[in-house]
Amino acid sequence: MDIIILKRDNQKDKFNGTKIAIAIKKGFDSVENDHYNEDDVNGVYNQVLKQIKTLSETEKFVSIEFIQDLIEKELLRQNYIDVYESFASYRARRNDSRKIFISKQHKFLKAIEKLNQKEAIDEDAKRENANVDGNSPMGMMLQFGSTVSKEFAKAYQMNQDYYNAHDSGQIHIHDLDFLPMGTTTCNQINLEKLFKEGFSTGHGHLRPPKDIMSYTALAAIAIQSNQNDQHGGQSIPAFDHYMAPGVLYTFKKQFKQRIYDYFEIQDKLDDIKINEALKHIDSLDSITIDIYEFEQFLSDKQDIKTVDKAYDKAVRVTNRITYQAMEAFIHNLNTMHSRAGAQVPFSSINFGTDISPEGRMVIENYLKALDSGLGKGETPIFPIAIFKVKEGINYFPEDMNYDLFKLAMKVSAKRLFPNFSFIDAPYNKEYYQEGRYETEITYMGCRTRVMSDITDPEDEVVTGRGNLSFTSINLVRLGIKYGILNNEETDMEGFYDELGALMELVKDQLLDRYEIQCNKTIGNFKFLLGQGVWKNSENLKPSDNLHEALKHGSLAFGFIGLAETLKALVGEHHGESEASQKLGLEIVEFMRQKADEYSEEYQLNFSLIATPAEGLSGRFVGIDHSIFGNIPGITDRDYYTNSFHVPVYYDSGIEDKLRLEAPYHALTNGGHITYVELDGDTNQNPDAFEEVVQLMRKYNIGYGAINHPVDRDPECGYTGIINDECPQCGRIETSAQPFERIRRITGYLVGTLDRFNDAKRAEEHDRVKHTL
Repeated sequence: MDIIILKRDNQKDKFNGTKIAIAIKKGFDSVENDHYNEDDVNGVYNQVLKQIKTLSETEKFVSIEFIQDLIEKELLRQNYIDVYESFASYRARRNDSRKIFISKQHKFLKAIEKLNQKEAIDEDAKRENANVDGNSPMGMMLQFGSTVSKEFAKAYQMNQDYYNAHDSGQIHIHDLDFLPMGTTTCNQINLEKLFKEGFSTGHGHLRPPKDIMSYTALAAIAIQSNQNDQHGGQSIPAFDHYMAPGVLYTFKKQFKQRIYDYFEIQDKLDDIKINEALKHIDSLDSITIDIYEFEQFLSDKQDIKTVDKAYDKAVRVTNRITYQAMEAFIHNLNTMHSRAGAQVPFSSINFGTDISPEGRMVIENYLKALDSGLGKGETPIFPIAIFKVKEGINYFPEDMNYDLFKLAMKVSAKRLFPNFSFIDAPYNKEYYQEGRYETEITYMGCRTRVMSDITDPEDEVVTGRGNLSFTSINLVRLGIKYGILNNEETDMEGFYDELGALMELVKDQLLDRYEIQCNKTIGNFKFLLGQGVWKNSENLKPSDNLHEALKHGSLAFGFIGLAETLKALVGEHHGESEASQKLGLEIVEFMRQKADEYSEEYQLNFSLIATPAEGLSGRFVGIDHSIFGNIPGITDRDYYTNSFHVPVYYDSGIEDKLRLEAPYHALTNGGHITYVELDGDTNQNPDAFEEVVQLMRKYNIGYGAINHPVDRDPECGYTGIINDECPQCGRIETSAQPFERIRRITGYLVGTLDRFNDAKRAEEHDRVKHTL
């Protein structure tokens, strides 16, 4: 007779013996005993199956729980004690998880109710990520799924210590909603590798590009496709180097076409020498040529002049097409969507070091397209442009690309971008190998940095690598607990003991999440791994564990609120006291040393990141305020200070701010950024703008950005500083027709103030504006 199974939800199903066999085999596989084999598994399975069949002769249904009881009893009867203990322990944990998930249902159903009933302007959770429209159908779908996924991860996939620490605000597990999917955070995409053979996005193969328009179109598609396989951002490490071959392709095409056109007019196309000249163009390796090399084909001086005319025209047309390609790239990345249409891809491009004529043409035209803005003059949000500063290439007036560095600063003074990274900062320069742009430091727009690789020290490159996951520690709570507020004197021993214990907890949590990631397959990440975007993924087989590829990524410890921590410990933050600065560096160095020790112990790339406070800026302080109340200078604002930054409300002066924050860049090998907030119209003072960038280099800042107001009148398109009246058309701002006021909050510029959550609005409001 058929055996009917009664499931936990009282649904009925036909008996499937394979599932029971798999459950028993997993029990045997979970213990370290090389003597167990298939005979042991089958011995237990056959006895359990016999008992089930006997029971089914008298009972209508056999429950899942009863079958698991039979398995446990049979394991004990046959003296598989270690397998029994493992099986029973796993079963108990799963039962606990189900209880936890059910107990949390009311909590997250209430959260979903808020998402469904309130507009983004009234619900902070709908503005947690300012690049997601919380009112749109796909934006709401993403937030619904995120809310449920987080609770599922806590209940079923995490040690109770981890989610207790997360829920209580001791730590913050970033992108917790993506934990069940096993996604990694971000990637530094090697476009050269993708373009060499072409690639597939899952719906057909795209041929290798053969002109600059195709290069930028496929670059945008690669970013979009990779975004769907990860929960973080996408960075292009050497955009100028990758795009330069596309410029050369376009030039050759245009050069040949102009020669064809000019000689067709002269009715000379049948001339064998002219055809040889056309073929010679295919062998050119640069758009800069000596026109007289064509004398070997064309002895007639008039023909040489015609070729010269064709060359000039081809260069001008190539330059114009390159500008159009860069313009299209920017427009694409601000309009194309990922993640089921919920948001534009988080994208960054790094450039500035290609000194070839083609690379220079890419840089110049990208900057000009960025300067022009979007269709109505709007400042583009993506991609985050990062200009790589390198002495001998673009830093000094005599350097080949110095003019492009100047242009980059001019554009940044208007559009907030590019940001600036500094290859010659000692901790970046140590990896630099001349002639290998894959060793030039690359940053994600948010600040993430992935460079050293303990798993492959002979090939430490930025390409094909990224962060796997990161978790931040609430330093401020430790400061309050062990500082002068609650003790006769600061208890640094207790502070470091608990900080060490928290890092140990986070290390285990990062490793557990890493195992979830490694136990996925290529099929889960068909672009990231299936197309070989991640380093060493091209040789993976469909059933392979992903460790051999993912080991090249980083596992990062983050932190937030160093300034408030110091206030709690000794009464002054590092902007107020050199002694506090010394203590701040000691705390961060302690964390970095721990991360380095874990790297050696586990042979994985543990790192320390200065946490981007995008979604965390108000969470920790909200929890701590409810515990400790209002503590002046610590919990009395809506946010904790971003990572190691001097508080935004403290006027330290530009040079002091850079001097104080720079040493932390060397310690935070997982990523960092320093901002300078300027007042006034930076367009009107380019020399002062450059002076700030020069100061960043002087103090060994790794990655820096200059913030300033970017206002725009949507009526006339004026971009600059606008108070209540537009300087161009004289229009007065009204609530019905407000001016756009774009501000940067973290590494990603996230747009107008109405898209920020409450904590980020408060932080922006408090910022000291430095006068040029």
